[in-house]
Amino acid sequence: MVDKIKVFSGSGNRQLAQALCDYLSIPLGEVEISRFSNDNLFVQVKENVRERDVFIVQPLCCPVSDNLVELLLILDSLRHASARRITAVIPYFSYARSDKKDMPRISIAGRLVADLLQTAGANRVLTMSLHSDQVMGFFRIPIDQLNPIRTFCDYFEGLGVEQTVVLATDAGSARRAGAYATRLKLPLAFIDKRRVSDDEVEARAVVGDVAGKRVIIFDDEICRGTSLIEAVKATRPLNVKEVRAAATHGVFTEDATERLQALDALEEVVVTDTVPLPESKRVSKIRLLSVASLFGEAIKRIHTGESVSGLFE
Repeated sequence: MVDKIKVFSGSGNRQLAQALCDYLSIPLGEVEISRFSNDNLFVQVKENVRERDVFIVQPLCCPVSDNLVELLLILDSLRHASARRITAVIPYFSYARSDKKDMPRISIAGRLVADLLQTAGANRVLTMSLHSDQVMGFFRIPIDQLNPIRTFCDYFEGLGVEQTVVLATDAGSARRAGAYATRLKLPLAFIDKRRVSDDEVEARAVVGDVAGKRVIIFDDEICRGTSLIEAVKATRPLNVKEVRAAATHGVFTEDATERLQALDALEEVVVTDTVPLPESKRVSKIRLLSVASLFGEAIKRIHTGESVSGLFE
């Protein structure tokens, strides 16, 4: 059934691409990516894709601009090679954070990147845990958004969730955290958080009963870790028994992993492999869960015309 599927990968996360190919029992397609002396990228697909259902795995993680241009060039190459359908598999769509014009004279980059993907040749997009759901409306082509709820909930259920409360890092993320609370059959609390500057936030209070309980903090991504650290600090006066955290995208910019590792009140941080985690950032408190089988199953369903949303029913 999957003999007409071809999966290729850019430089962004070849480990995830290989893992989902292993799940599908197909080889990872060969694509050559190099640079000319003037720093222009060169892309050549090394396999026949005529009338094939093709998927390109490329998260928009660091270096974001290089990974984006790589993806656009691969899409364009496949379009000119007469692929039947081209799906951009973007596990981490970082430009989803630029979803509105909240300052004068700025670009709504999420919309711009959506247009670029379609122009380059994408017929469909497959992604996971967008920072803002409204970004799906930026696309004029079909887009499927996966979530790691089952992956995370299975993990935490294995640890035991007695006397546990799900905590959202702010009121805006309460809906996302609420989905985990519903699945785990746990109460929900959230942080009253105010942004002090572009790089600083202040957690003013915990809204909900967490005193003496175990706490799991859910978020969509961790970059510098500021929101997570402030949330953990906000629970200290409440004598919580244990604090764990989970986020789909472990971006971990700058010294984020070192700061989280040094936070005594934090037991562990669980993230998925949508973003590659280099050895230099693999500290003992970071636990990595794979979503390769979830993406692999979604790819199989897209190919066969089955429901992708059925994965979460």
